[in-house]
Amino acid sequence: MSVKNYLAIDLGATSGRSIIATYDGKKVEMKELTRFKNPMIPVGGHLFWDLPALYNEILIALRKTVEDGIKVESMGIDTWGVDVAFFGKDGQLLSLPYCYRDAHTEGAIDRYMKMHDKREVYDRTGIQFMEFNTLFQLDTLRHNGCTALENADKILFTPDALIYMLTGKAICEYTIASTSQMLNPNTGDLDAELLRSIGLDRSQFGPMTQPGTVIGPLSEQVRQATGVGEDLKVVAIAAHDTASAVAAVPAKDPDYAYLSCGTWSLMGIESPVPVINDESYRLNFTNEGGIEGTTRFLKNICGLWIFEQCRPEFKDVPTEIGPLTALCDTTDFDSIINPDDPAFAHPASMTRAIDEYCEKTGQIAPRTPAEYIRCIYLSLAHRYKAIIGMLSEMSPNPIKRLHVIGGGSKNPHLMQLTANALGMPVICGPTEGTALGNVLMQIKAAGLVKTLPEMRGIVANSVELKTYTPAK
Repeated sequence: MSVKNYLAIDLGATSGRSIIATYDGKKVEMKELTRFKNPMIPVGGHLFWDLPALYNEILIALRKTVEDGIKVESMGIDTWGVDVAFFGKDGQLLSLPYCYRDAHTEGAIDRYMKMHDKREVYDRTGIQFMEFNTLFQLDTLRHNGCTALENADKILFTPDALIYMLTGKAICEYTIASTSQMLNPNTGDLDAELLRSIGLDRSQFGPMTQPGTVIGPLSEQVRQATGVGEDLKVVAIAAHDTASAVAAVPAKDPDYAYLSCGTWSLMGIESPVPVINDESYRLNFTNEGGIEGTTRFLKNICGLWIFEQCRPEFKDVPTEIGPLTALCDTTDFDSIINPDDPAFAHPASMTRAIDEYCEKTGQIAPRTPAEYIRCIYLSLAHRYKAIIGMLSEMSPNPIKRLHVIGGGSKNPHLMQLTANALGMPVICGPTEGTALGNVLMQIKAAGLVKTLPEMRGIVANSVELKTYTPAK
């Protein structure tokens, strides 16, 4: 077959990228087209996302494909989960979308549960209780009298909002909706009872759309603004970044767990059905939508966010990430924090939060950047071990290895500590798992592959993996 080009828009909680991927029938090669920052915007005492700026960056990427003479078959957008944008009846954005790290949802679960049964909410959704879940965000905004919510004709998750701005078509992509704690995995749609509980109606959200659905061409206005023709199709890929990343796990059998390692760490297994029972409820595990009807049964873990928040506070350290992370191996510091403790969600000083946690738990607090880094990595490795233990109790298959995808898979110090803690092989790659999964779903939408094993065969042809074995 002739080589075909695809555009992946990969938006993270700190930065975004556009990537051109070429597929020759056997493997995918990816090249970064543009890169840009995605900062949280502090306005009026809250944190927001600059959605128009992200939209404009997509237009810039589309123009660049034209300038570079690249014929693109389709494009797909993946982002973080839970956050939504509000649009009026005239199709205009009513406000900047709230950021999930905004502190306005503190206490949101307790407030909501005063009027509702917690176990019933879990049984309806199978989702881990976190205060920034969409259900609690929207309930908080309703409680606070948010005028954008009151006037919203359409409520769209972040990637769906960008698709709407690009095509004029409103959708509700399944994997991104599954992060909201409003989707019922047994019905495959948003739960009408939960929506009513926060004063909303199903009609305010787009039609449920499965990953791999072709939405259509760009709007005429976007085509005129970018020079892109009608041939380029917008595809609803697995729009939640972790769903795309897991689609790119190069596993050959089901005896594994995966770890998407970045700002957040998401650790879990693929299951053919949702796992909603007493144990999953007690341990607060989540069931999120995957491709081909699979469920991503997982736990959200506060990941390298802690390290990134410490970096600006370090003095007299290397600025390059490699030498900086290597400081981990210059000390045997062994104090451990719980990365999921609320103290690390959004402190004014992350190093001070670590100090206070160590003091509160009777441990020695770090004193040097090397000790802080070692503390963070060792703590993550031990948290991964704890989660693997929980998953092993609920998985239908034995867990014999851990597949790690995402930027954290490039960190040899964290990966070796993880292999040591787990006592099992840790297989790293692809690093660009999210973008690769994004592209693979576009290839599937084009009918060039039909199954998940075929997609993972392409991954094996396209990337080089690195395996860490437990040290003695």
